[in-house]
Amino acid sequence: MTEKRTVKHFTVSPAPDASMFRELLLRNRWLRDLPSESLDDMANMARLLRLDDGQLLHAKDDPADGLYGVASGAIKVSSTGLDGREAVLTVLSPGSWFGEISLFDGLPRTHDAHAMGLTELIMIPRRGFQDLLNRRPELYPHFMQLLCRRIRLSFAMLEDSALLPLSSRLAKRLLMHAHNYENTDQGTNQATIQLSQESLGLMLNSSRQSVNKLLKRLELAGWLRVHYGQIVILDETALARLARGEVAADI
Repeated sequence: MTEKRTVKHFTVSPAPDASMFRELLLRNRWLRDLPSESLDDMANMARLLRLDDGQLLHAKDDPADGLYGVASGAIKVSSTGLDGREAVLTVLSPGSWFGEISLFDGLPRTHDAHAMGLTELIMIPRRGFQDLLNRRPELYPHFMQLLCRRIRLSFAMLEDSALLPLSSRLAKRLLMHAHNYENTDQGTNQATIQLSQESLGLMLNSSRQSVNKLLKRLELAGWLRVHYGQIVILDETALARLARGEVAADI
């Protein structure tokens, strides 16, 4: 049985911080398509949670308590087998939202979720979220798009792991995170990804050392720049070609 640890909730009053929550909601390309009034409603009901490194947010089979967005840090989504081995499904970086499946089907959480490093989450409480949908049923298509996008991504990652070399899978993952969060260097319009090499290795089922070697080669090629816990994309077109397998895997 998964050991559960108490999540430290630092509830932030929604009134003075609603503008901050709204800004974070708008950073997500999918959420920004919601009507402005609905974004305001979500921002007003949002709460901020802070988790320590390794802290459990929820375990598999826990009841759903809300929709979560990663503001900083990262969330590891995983499962543990009967033999104790851990399978990491993904590592969610800033800008990622999760937890919507259990909110819609009413069933328990499908996986464990732990913080990787000090992590801040935006939480939209389940009751408030359901009240919003009851008041605004026209929002359902927007949230169905999120579910469908999640299914498509899952199928694509299964296909990639079977058919693509590590270099192409790495390029695809970097581009996915760049488009998801859309953080840019001031004055350069270059996408900046807040993601460690260890996290990339876990997501790609590879070692940190292998990911590090590939990143160095991409940096030498002038396609990206690597900092501690941060990757800046310099040539998105070249990375897209690598992701599609149009250039040699050895770059």
